[in-house]
Amino acid sequence: MISLAELSPRTLSDEEFALFQKLVKRLSGIALGPQKKPLLLCRLGPRLRALGLRSFGEYYRRVTAAGDDGELVHMLDCICTNETHFFREREQFELLEREILPAWRESAGHGAPSGRGGRPLRAWSAACSTGEEPYSIAMTLLDSLPSPDRGAAAGEASPWAGAASAGAPGLCILATDLSVRALDQAQRAVWPLERASEIPEERLRTYMLRGTGASAGLMKARPELRRLITFRRFNLLDAAPKRFGLFDLIFCRNVLIYFDAATKASIVARLIASLAPGGYLFLGHAEGLHGADHRVRCVAPSVYRLQPPAGLDGSRTTSSPEHASCLRISE
Repeated sequence: MISLAELSPRTLSDEEFALFQKLVKRLSGIALGPQKKPLLLCRLGPRLRALGLRSFGEYYRRVTAAGDDGELVHMLDCICTNETHFFREREQFELLEREILPAWRESAGHGAPSGRGGRPLRAWSAACSTGEEPYSIAMTLLDSLPSPDRGAAAGEASPWAGAASAGAPGLCILATDLSVRALDQAQRAVWPLERASEIPEERLRTYMLRGTGASAGLMKARPELRRLITFRRFNLLDAAPKRFGLFDLIFCRNVLIYFDAATKASIVARLIASLAPGGYLFLGHAEGLHGADHRVRCVAPSVYRLQPPAGLDGSRTTSSPEHASCLRISE
């Protein structure tokens, strides 16, 4: 009997690698340079073993066969890098909390619980990976734009200890990613307890539940965070559907580094087109626009603000059909 190990391909020819380079670039925009050949071998090797395939050429024919879109999705899941952290690049969250949100809170009028100009505040985590970023955004927004009914109890069954919930203010967060596997984990909102060290202690106590029994060693986001976030699979190469609307905050961090210059430019143009006037685009610390669009102004390292039209203060933008209500995107 032949073992799976014997079936496993140990080499990836230059010709096979070139085929996957073109396929991955066409499907996702990700540019796999020559140095990524060992990574592709490592990432796809286990999938070939699981399918009982002897070569990458066989696998290429499998994923490009008509009617096997599911395997294409699986391939991209294997290739995508899903490294992320809670409150990654913390200085950006400090800017949001100390400058941007207080200005919007003042513009909403005295006593307004949240939102800009009395409407829901809308954020998009455009490469959300396993969810740490959108949940970090949700914690920051809930703390900075508190709801008047914070502290209202709404129980949650064990095995999650301390599961009281609070009402959510007018906040809506869309979280998207190319990887189905990452989105599944993000929607479960469960992580190893070791990740707790990335979350400030007060927010950890307020927004996370500690697992008990069979869930010991895990933590889970509380219901008030999970209710704020809508998860969808989305390819940054595609134009955002009109139903996405406009966003006050867009986070697209540490993903542009995987694209070539032309692809980066087209993605950035689409992100800017999805910003509400006066809205902010957050990129990764190693990413920048470098004058890519005269409509945006750099306000902090890798943070850009879309300039409102002349005579309009973007911090007091009125409601419009594009962003007049909370985001609930239908399939």
